[in-house]
Amino acid sequence: MTDFSYQLYSSRDWDQAETLAMIGALGYAQCEGYGAFYNELEELDVLKTRLKAAGLHMKSGHFALDMVENNPDGVIAICEALNIEHVYVPFLMPDERPTDAAGWRAFGARLEKAGAPIVAKGLVFGWHNHDFEFATLPTGETPQDLIIEGGPSLNFELDIAWVVRGGKDPIETIQRYGKRITAVHVKDIAPAGTKDDEGGWADAGTGIMDWPAIMSAVREFTSADLFVMEHDNPSDHKRFASVAIENARKF
Repeated sequence: MTDFSYQLYSSRDWDQAETLAMIGALGYAQCEGYGAFYNELEELDVLKTRLKAAGLHMKSGHFALDMVENNPDGVIAICEALNIEHVYVPFLMPDERPTDAAGWRAFGARLEKAGAPIVAKGLVFGWHNHDFEFATLPTGETPQDLIIEGGPSLNFELDIAWVVRGGKDPIETIQRYGKRITAVHVKDIAPAGTKDDEGGWADAGTGIMDWPAIMSAVREFTSADLFVMEHDNPSDHKRFASVAIENARKF
């Protein structure tokens, strides 16, 4: 049976200890951390205790590019403490984004260079997308392709719902990037005009995306071994966590 992971950012508005216990009880085997979980190294012992009690492995984590570039030893120390195996840089603020093809290629090279010490430790390193990487530039390229050109050894955690919001076909995208994809975010998009209070997102398997077909393509074309449930703004995180894993087991 597939082990499913849970992006803890989905539950950022709820108590950490209660969230970990909740997702463990629902049958998640893994979880994905983000910046707030790594603020103080001395607090990691508490987190380790909570993870162990919930039967969870924090197999992957999101780390800000600034930390990866300027404190790679700190990133590695956190990964070693929590047994994190995958490190992904999750975002680039709008005012920091390149505006042309050369800039995006250089950004790919910057990512690859920043991740080199992490890769040297045997960890998976890569980029997690949103929708802006799939916007076509005036020259016809997309930032996503250019990042790959600039960083030929980079891996990707493909957030497939953001691919769709970026206007691209999810299965064609999966086939295009293939083995470079080492993890996927499993989330869904609500039908137009619904779930406005939740940012237009839906619990996995309840929206417009054909997740059985998408998951089949992921298994056929990628090297992904992480399937991370995420909802960017759930009004009820327990509802989301429960519905998502129940549906994903049927994918």
